[in-house]
Amino acid sequence: MTPAPNDLIDTVAAIGREVAHQHANSVDTEARFPKETLAALKHAGALGAAVPKEFGGPGCNIVELTQMTQALSEHCAASGMVLAMHHIQVASIANHLGGSSELGDYLGRVASEQRLIASATSEIGPSGDMRRSECAVTPTGDDFEVTKQATTISYGQHADDLLLTARRNADAAPNDQVAVLALQGSYIIEIKGVWNTLGMRGTCSPGGEVRVSGAPWQIMSQPFGDIATETMVPYSHITWAGCWLGIATDAVNKARKSVREAARKQAGQTPPAALNLAATMEKLIRLRAEVYGAAREQDHLAQADRPALSSLGYALRINSLKLSASTQVPEIITDALRIIGIRAYKNDSEYALGRHLRDAHSAALMVNNDRLRATNASLLLVHKGN
Repeated sequence: MTPAPNDLIDTVAAIGREVAHQHANSVDTEARFPKETLAALKHAGALGAAVPKEFGGPGCNIVELTQMTQALSEHCAASGMVLAMHHIQVASIANHLGGSSELGDYLGRVASEQRLIASATSEIGPSGDMRRSECAVTPTGDDFEVTKQATTISYGQHADDLLLTARRNADAAPNDQVAVLALQGSYIIEIKGVWNTLGMRGTCSPGGEVRVSGAPWQIMSQPFGDIATETMVPYSHITWAGCWLGIATDAVNKARKSVREAARKQAGQTPPAALNLAATMEKLIRLRAEVYGAAREQDHLAQADRPALSSLGYALRINSLKLSASTQVPEIITDALRIIGIRAYKNDSEYALGRHLRDAHSAALMVNNDRLRATNASLLLVHKGN
């Protein structure tokens, strides 16, 4: 049976507490994929969360997907980020089927088989600009081929299928792109380099060469520019922010526990750190409001005013969410570290925040903040609204 969204959110939260939490340190230390957590998510049916009801999924909206991401990330940010990236790929297909019955059937397989979809949108040359591609779709009789030099392939060696970008054909401009679904068994990844990073070590996303072959239906008919504008970019910024919110929430919870512990030792007195905790909690509450406010707006516009998703004003707002969240999270965790003190600085302490802080610093680099600010600066030159 397909789980109801609220039940699925509760189940993912339980997986976070009971599975992801247990393995988070080894996932980080060994820079290994969180296989135990992903196995539990598959068993629970969580990988089908974004699949619409008509294709056998629960049809979770962006608010619900973000809640799952946050709940998991409170215990293991790498696990939460993998889940977020998967949700983004599924939603990008589900929201832009273009009437393809084959893609609809594929979504049914995602729900029934719990297939994990990885992302390969970055490329050597355009680097972090996913709106430009060097590689191109090449016809081979009735089928096609693509060879892509990807700078990162999100958990690609651990996924079932891939969603990648390429130019529509060899004569197309770099920004005339399509999204291509690569099915297990029809692509080869030749990894180049290792994934030895400061944080988000369990996402296991080194770059490499991807060689894909497939049938025409695997090339999505809607232009990738529309997919990116209406779904991939906003879903990325919102669910990623949910992941970062999860990291910050756990850090503040550790700080609260530390202050309460100090208060019990000094009955009748308010520990000095309590004032700093109150100030940090204000930041966390503001961040939570930003994240879920953006999620609710995305859900509303997708249902009631889809053209607004392509407006300059919405692009500015959704980019600003990413910039704001990625800036606030390291600050909140640093505040929590100061509140707790030396115990948060020790890696072998129950209050340790080193992994949290390292994971949080990835936020400014996932679609580099300077690139987004440059985009917003250009948009502001022509946008006449607020």
